[in-house]
Amino acid sequence: MRILLAAALLPLGLSGCLAKTALDVATLPVKAASKTVDVLTTSQSEADEKLGKKVRRYNECVGKEQRRAERRGEEPDLSRCGDKP
Repeated sequence: MRILLAAALLPLGLSGCLAKTALDVATLPVKAASKTVDVLTTSQSEADEKLGKKVRRYNECVGKEQRRAERRGEEPDLSRCGDKP
């Protein structure tokens, strides 16, 4: 009797799994496209962070050049620091 009851309930349990799997398969291309767009685009906050890092690196380089030039009694060579951001 228990086996018969389990056999009767088994298709009900599997239908939920099949529906979820079908939903996952159907939404997969949308998720993949969304992830690709996210990877290829840069948000404003990411661009700001990148510029901030570049400015800090430039300022550190200028400081090092000025200290080096003071020790040697020369003018600082800011061309070593690259373009000003």
